[in-house]
Amino acid sequence: MPSLKTDNQTLYETDYLQWIEKTVEKLQSQDYGNVDWENLIEEIENMGRRERRSLKSNLLVVLLHLLKWQFQPERRSGSWEGSIVEHRRRVREALSDSPSLQPYLDIFADCYAQAVKQAKAETGLSLETFPILSPYSLSEVIDDDFLPRFTTESEQ
Repeated sequence: MPSLKTDNQTLYETDYLQWIEKTVEKLQSQDYGNVDWENLIEEIENMGRRERRSLKSNLLVVLLHLLKWQFQPERRSGSWEGSIVEHRRRVREALSDSPSLQPYLDIFADCYAQAVKQAKAETGLSLETFPILSPYSLSEVIDDDFLPRFTTESEQ
């Protein structure tokens, strides 16, 4: 007779959705002895990582489009503004659903640096065009009413 661990591992590897459904059933019926704890713990850990990665990704997209909005005003489009609105909403929802993500926002400076690199690549503008430090505060980045105005190099 195959072991429980082998059965759980096989199901986890071959039908993820069914593994989830069976795991939920076992937890609901308090059949704790037959729960695939190893994979369940791994999945819960991965959920936390995904939440942090998603927050970082959405923050980066907002910053990227704010930079493009500010430094390429002649190329502004509804899709840029739509992207800003959408990704701001995602950031706010993530923070609302999981307030414990708030301390993770110390990634802001890193996100800005990555957004600058991507903005350079997407716009063809020189790296020196963009401020070294973010010209936007975190509260501005997630504020639906904020859009930066165009600044010339002499204003920076």
